[in-house]
Amino acid sequence: MEDKRQNTEYASQPLDPEQMFAALIERLQNSAHSMDLERIRAAYALARDLHEGQKRKDGSPYLTHCVATADIAVDFGLDEDSIVAALLHDTIEDTSLTHEDIQKRFGVAVADIVDGVTKLTRVQYTSKEDEQMENLRKMLMAMAKDIRVILIKIADRLHNMRTMDYQSAEKQRSKSLETMEIYAPLAHRLGMQRAKWELEDLSLQYLDPTGYWEITNSLKEKMPQLEEFMSAVTQKIQQRLEREQLHATIFSRIKHVYSIYRKMYAQKLNLDGIFDLCAFRIIVDSIPDCYNVLGVIHDMFKPVPGRFKDYISTPKPNMYQSVHTTVIGSAGIPFEVQIRTWDMHHTAEYGIAAHWKYKMGDGGALLRTGDEDKFAWVRRLLESQQESDAQDFFHNLKIDMFADEVFVFSPKGDVINLPAGATPIDFAYAIHSDVGNRMVGASVNGRIVTFDHALQNGDIVEIRTSNASSGPSRDWLNIAASGSARTKIKQWFKKERREENIMRGRDMLMDELRHHGVTLDEVLDDEIMSPILKRLCYNSPDDLYAAIGYGGMTAARAANRLRDELARIAKNEEKNAIDKIAQAAERREQEAAKQGSRAVRGILVAGLDNCLVKFSRCCTPVPGDDIIGFITRGQGVSIHRRDCENYRNRAHDPETEGRWITVSWAGEISERYLTSLTLYAKDRTALVLDIATALNSLNAKVRSLNARDDGGAAQIYITLEVNNAAELRFIMSKLAQIPGVSEVSRNNG
Repeated sequence: MEDKRQNTEYASQPLDPEQMFAALIERLQNSAHSMDLERIRAAYALARDLHEGQKRKDGSPYLTHCVATADIAVDFGLDEDSIVAALLHDTIEDTSLTHEDIQKRFGVAVADIVDGVTKLTRVQYTSKEDEQMENLRKMLMAMAKDIRVILIKIADRLHNMRTMDYQSAEKQRSKSLETMEIYAPLAHRLGMQRAKWELEDLSLQYLDPTGYWEITNSLKEKMPQLEEFMSAVTQKIQQRLEREQLHATIFSRIKHVYSIYRKMYAQKLNLDGIFDLCAFRIIVDSIPDCYNVLGVIHDMFKPVPGRFKDYISTPKPNMYQSVHTTVIGSAGIPFEVQIRTWDMHHTAEYGIAAHWKYKMGDGGALLRTGDEDKFAWVRRLLESQQESDAQDFFHNLKIDMFADEVFVFSPKGDVINLPAGATPIDFAYAIHSDVGNRMVGASVNGRIVTFDHALQNGDIVEIRTSNASSGPSRDWLNIAASGSARTKIKQWFKKERREENIMRGRDMLMDELRHHGVTLDEVLDDEIMSPILKRLCYNSPDDLYAAIGYGGMTAARAANRLRDELARIAKNEEKNAIDKIAQAAERREQEAAKQGSRAVRGILVAGLDNCLVKFSRCCTPVPGDDIIGFITRGQGVSIHRRDCENYRNRAHDPETEGRWITVSWAGEISERYLTSLTLYAKDRTALVLDIATALNSLNAKVRSLNARDDGGAAQIYITLEVNNAAELRFIMSKLAQIPGVSEVSRNNG
């Protein structure tokens, strides 16, 4: 079987950086590449000194991660500068070393690579969408400048995923999700299939451990049977090729776990229902031999219709080349056969890193001959992010990087690569923006088709244009499958229809805000709008409206941002209002304390003089309430309202008979009395602030104010001081007029 490095290899290596580095040097000495080993040793010594005392989660020296990253860079076939940069890749971020320091000792190329890797992780974000977009934007910019930045970042992530066992469950899941959504697709787009497979399998292990181990354990059980099958097929093919005098090397393998997992869940199968678990790779010396071997394979086994793909004549955008066919063996078991040359094989395994010969580009940037065409998709994605919000950009990127492709032809025979599901609109804009903007019709294989026609591999597409065309339709944004086409359509609307976009976007934002119970006037305040415009990189509200109008920003996202800012400001204002209430109450208590304790006045108790009197907390009576007294044991007389639930329930209780006595209010009362209210309302933004503002305007002496949210309904509890029941009723009537308040009641036992 083909030699394949196991995910657990690094876990079993000694956690001694000196031993790991010695093994790295030995690999470099035995490799075919000539490198300055003293320069690499100097980089290691510097990293060792700077990371001294730093530890990883497993307790090993942090330097082990730097050496392991460099070792993976050697696996990728990277050059000397890359190995040096890999050893130093965390020094700018985690130590006192600067770009200038690295440049002086190791040159500008190494310094730029290390700085590029550092910048990918040095951003503060306001949301998850912004984080994903900024990460991807920086990666694409780094790739456009020097592809080695992203290759070392992939090496860094690969080692981190190999040692993820020591992280928390939350960190394992978040890093695995990021790896699956960003790093694995990047590895795929760069043609690095080996790295892509390992990243996917390691991520799946933490995203769905049950599914991962179910497949892994089932494969272990089936392995003897599968190995026997692969050995028999390999021997049979080898013998036939020798008879045909075709020199070839045959590898066999089991499909990687994530590939099986996707097929199981997409087709709702268990492992027994997946027959093509095995794949065979035949490597030959020349392209003609690829097709000669294909003929032999189809003569030996029955081909499965529709499963033949020729990526040699039409390579994938990530440079991948092979002939693929699926056939059925004598036992009725289907299996895939890939046929390629050795150069194609090396490119398929390591992608862009396979052939590392540079030429100096403009401005000293390092480029490889032919990279301009191969990295056109990087430029397209960089262009698309300028006209997209975070969610749209991230969606486009995943389509452009990770979706299956279709290959279609222009009438002149030029091959155009598009994402699966592409339409004539995507084709037109892939030719040129002007062709797309002036398109009035399309033909596929000589037959007129609609704009939403899904293109298939091998279609010949012809676009009809007209100078009289009024430009693209907004409906095309929903039809186009590629992010590039949607971006160019948005650019046209942005440039040609600004006033229309402003009006349209303003109306769309108003409608979206209305769904949240917010008006546009509420958010146009400079305190609310300015920070949102700055965060979204717009200079004025009109720029924001225009972006919504042409599709560069969704109304929902803008409304959510504005609503969140409105809620944040209201929350701060509410907190300030409640803090002021608490401070005022504290001052009153301090003033009362300075005056000394006084006996409670204002109550006349029938038949008793100078009696200790207290007011019950269950109903908090105030002057003007109809009251009754209760003789307590050792604590004087407790004053209740006659409508208090405690009094009603116990008035005729034999145990309390004789302890209820007549009390009344004195003629002149100068004190203020504590009482409690409960407000019931529909929860909304600024509700508590409106209540606090109303109480302040009434000059109410509030002792406390607390709110509780109960599934969209709010309950607000207020303790305040009043002179009498008339003042309390006036305050309650004003509170009842606040929008959203359904009931204001006194606590009643």
